[in-house]
Amino acid sequence: MSGTYDGITESSSHTDRAVVAGFTALAGILLLLSGLWSFFAGLAGIIKHQFYAITPDYAFKINVTTWGWIHLILGIIVFAAGVGLLAGQTWARVVGVVLAVISAVENFLFLPYYPFWAILVIAVDLMIIWALLVYGRVIGSHEA
Repeated sequence: MSGTYDGITESSSHTDRAVVAGFTALAGILLLLSGLWSFFAGLAGIIKHQFYAITPDYAFKINVTTWGWIHLILGIIVFAAGVGLLAGQTWARVVGVVLAVISAVENFLFLPYYPFWAILVIAVDLMIIWALLVYGRVIGSHEA
């Protein structure tokens, strides 16, 4: 696909690179936000044990302090992947997808403790996964 702007032809590879860079930046920023949110959610669970509701008879019942540490550690790792992605590290794309999947599963298991928060983070994780996986569909998807 070629377009002209003031007599200058724009090649599809230039457009492809711009779109990929945009989606990568979106995913990187969302990873940073998700990591920070998880970090602070973890701190809340560690510092104030009564912050989260405790659901009786939940199949995946885990101590609130343990949930806090899980969120805190995962948040640090997710944030680091976001930094790596924004720095242009190729490993960060795959790591970002894997961490977003782990985060989505973790927050699914965390639903009974803080439902609104967990659903919000799952939605952000799905956006991260989409933004990182659209890369292969953008390159070469334009008709000649």
